[in-house]
Amino acid sequence: MKVLISLSNKLMQRYLPDPFLFVIILTFFVAGLSLILTDSTPIQVVEYWGGGFWGLLTFAMQMVLVLITGHALASSPFFKKVLGSLASIPKSPGQAVILVSVISLLACWINWGFGLVIGALFAKELAKKVDGVDYRLLIASAYSGFLVWHGGLSGSVPLTIATPEHFAENIIGIVPTSETIFSTYNLVIVAALFVTIPLINRLMMPTKDQTVVVDRSLLDDSDSFQAATVEATELTPADRLENSRIVSLVTGLLGLAFLAFYFVNNGWNLNLDIVNFIFLFLGILLHGTPKHFLEAVGNAVKGASGIIIQFPFYAGLMGIMVSTGLATVLSEAFVSISTESTFPVLVFWSAGLVNFFVPSGGGQWAVQAPVMLEAAQSLDVSIAKTAMAVAWGDAWTNMIQPFWALPALAIAGLKAKDIMGFCLILLFVSGAIISLGLFLF
Repeated sequence: MKVLISLSNKLMQRYLPDPFLFVIILTFFVAGLSLILTDSTPIQVVEYWGGGFWGLLTFAMQMVLVLITGHALASSPFFKKVLGSLASIPKSPGQAVILVSVISLLACWINWGFGLVIGALFAKELAKKVDGVDYRLLIASAYSGFLVWHGGLSGSVPLTIATPEHFAENIIGIVPTSETIFSTYNLVIVAALFVTIPLINRLMMPTKDQTVVVDRSLLDDSDSFQAATVEATELTPADRLENSRIVSLVTGLLGLAFLAFYFVNNGWNLNLDIVNFIFLFLGILLHGTPKHFLEAVGNAVKGASGIIIQFPFYAGLMGIMVSTGLATVLSEAFVSISTESTFPVLVFWSAGLVNFFVPSGGGQWAVQAPVMLEAAQSLDVSIAKTAMAVAWGDAWTNMIQPFWALPALAIAGLKAKDIMGFCLILLFVSGAIISLGLFLF
């Protein structure tokens, strides 16, 4: 196992490019594949790429806010104390790896945006508290929780088909979450991953001579957002507003009032906008003054550059995949070799492949649903299980798709190649577990 981990890490360190170069390479690869497998012309491919380039602006902004508001919230004195107390529980590197894996899995199952940020922040806090723990593995373990998001409470595919007036309602009707998220096969897969992933992460601990321990002083940002004390005689009216606890209190309570109204009327429906809203207004409250909060935000913004510059390229990539019909071609190739018993597994594998090029759960479902639903009906395979196979495929290959790792990497201050060696092992292990779950149940 140690030899395999060492080989995987060396492979990724040597050959995995920066995430920005990764999406550039993917773009040229998909463009070439479109010219070979579809009847699109080079001019059309360029038009589809440019036409889709700004299609993820709303989502990109949501992801930037997930990173910034989550980071600002975690840097508040209250949350630093909570995370610090939790990080004091493990007494060895192995315990730290297992704990961050479990916390991340649980948080991502509840809500993927919440889990993605909290897991990375907790891993960073553990690195300060636990001697001799490999920092790369801690962050990889935090990211590994993202494997279960599409089988959890915020899964976009099962929630979409459970919502009235979804785009495929005329074909499949409304599919309740009792047949998707809370079905036996899905709960078995989730439970198996909850047991297996922390153990695999623990087994991947490098030997002592190969362990990468980060300098704790580089992780200590306790003073990065604290404003300098200003004498009362020096305060101008503007200074008083910036340092006013009343302003933060009133603003924070206004946000909490809306959240109470929202949850009363919508139940515990945590979408990405609500997660950001919670992070934002709790951060305003817990930092005490507008000045402290804004300084925390300023510190957090530094890590958002990767998201800002890369998401438009992924949107262009999606434009090529969808408009040329390449996503449909790839999906149909898997369907053509399917039988009733192998169909869910092959749908899962095809979704994992398409996810490399369309790294958006909702977007991928829109692309693959027409092909997969028609095939499921012709083979008399469960529609709900087909949808969950697409959902799990979308979650699966995120382990080696840097797109979703960007917020965690920004928080940790690492590069994709630092954690992808560990994630590659997780890809194979989780792929086997999910495949068996879809085939046997």
